[in-house]
Amino acid sequence: MVTEDLDAVVDDWPDRIREGSLSAVARQAADLSLPDLVWVLERLRVRDRAIVFRLLPKSLAHEVFERFDDGLKGELFTSLRDDQVVSLFSDLDPDDRVHVMDELPATVAKKLLQGLSKHERELTAPILGYDRGSIGRWMSTEFVRVLEGQTVAAALMQIRQRGRDAETIYTVPVTDTAKRLVGVVSLRDLMLADPEVLVSEVMNEPISVTASEADETAARLCLDAQVLALPVVDKEDRLVGILTVDDAVRITAVAEEEDAARAGAMEPLGRPYLSTPVRTLVRTRVIWLLLLAVSAVATVGVLDHFEDDLAAVVTLAVFIPLLIGSGGNTGSQAAVTITRALAVGDVRPRDVGVVLFREVRTGAVLGALLGTLALGAISLVAVFVDGYTAEIGVVVAVSMLAICTLAASVGGVIPLFAKAVKIDPAVMSTPFIATFVDATGLILYFVIAKLVLGI
Repeated sequence: MVTEDLDAVVDDWPDRIREGSLSAVARQAADLSLPDLVWVLERLRVRDRAIVFRLLPKSLAHEVFERFDDGLKGELFTSLRDDQVVSLFSDLDPDDRVHVMDELPATVAKKLLQGLSKHERELTAPILGYDRGSIGRWMSTEFVRVLEGQTVAAALMQIRQRGRDAETIYTVPVTDTAKRLVGVVSLRDLMLADPEVLVSEVMNEPISVTASEADETAARLCLDAQVLALPVVDKEDRLVGILTVDDAVRITAVAEEEDAARAGAMEPLGRPYLSTPVRTLVRTRVIWLLLLAVSAVATVGVLDHFEDDLAAVVTLAVFIPLLIGSGGNTGSQAAVTITRALAVGDVRPRDVGVVLFREVRTGAVLGALLGTLALGAISLVAVFVDGYTAEIGVVVAVSMLAICTLAASVGGVIPLFAKAVKIDPAVMSTPFIATFVDATGLILYFVIAKLVLGI
């Protein structure tokens, strides 16, 4: 269905619900494709979404629920009947179950966990034991493992018996009798091998991560290695779970969304915009605005200090937005570039010297180009407008060179420093660069002006 038709559905269903025409809504929902139905439900108000969800057949409701973001899942739980909530919660995979619990009040999450069967609790509890942000929080405990001393025939029999409930069977971890990871084997290799050959003869060296590893680091490793599943082990190298490629893609997508949001001085929404309450929109932005306000205070302090210099040459004030804006943009470009390079493993905190040297050169070249353009433009304007002189053009050009060099250097180094002290680089870069470049840029500008103009 085209977007215009779906927009009409979003506008129409709330009216039908208020009129009590629930059967018409149910019929129309059943006629929509699964992606279209999810799209419409994400854009309804919480109450209307819950009502439509209750009208769906059980199998369709479960498929729709699986496609919701974690925030919407948690929100929906608070709006459904207890029996529906228990059914949906029980049918989730253990790792997805944990992510939903993170979105719920602690009392509700505890109640839902206690309502699970003993087997499902045993699958979910190990995941809850790991810190948020670790790959242990994303791993699946539903997997099939085979022993290195088994024959291929015995391994295939084990996969047939237990594979139905496993997250994946295409990549199978191989362990010893103590459950220590010794290899991995693909289902294809098992099916093509001699049934009497031992698994140890057809398995490959494993690529694995520890459960305490950062989730984004582990996800990037899974994608870079191009494997369908990555074994997750504990500190003693015992197999505790697997990370599937679809979860790895999801983790990196969430990480990139966070980086993009924080580069724009806000927190990620974690859900579709139109289903996000205004209070949440405010909460994701206000902290950053308060931090950036510090930058404005520092800037005002610098301007106040150089008030006499501004009074002597009023034209200097005209170029403050140009210089501060150029410096901020240069610093942000460097920070985004290095933050991305850190995320994909191109650089590490120990590369700070190399990064600093490259960004100094990059900032200097950019500053020289922008400064040359500014000098030319000001010199041209000086011919026709009083108050503009070639000396002011030199001040602006030299200041542009200095500010861009400084901004690129700081923008390149700050993410590395943040990573070294285990802070999200995207969180620290934006407010610090804004504060630092605004204040120091003005100081450089006025110092250069005093030297060149003799004020």
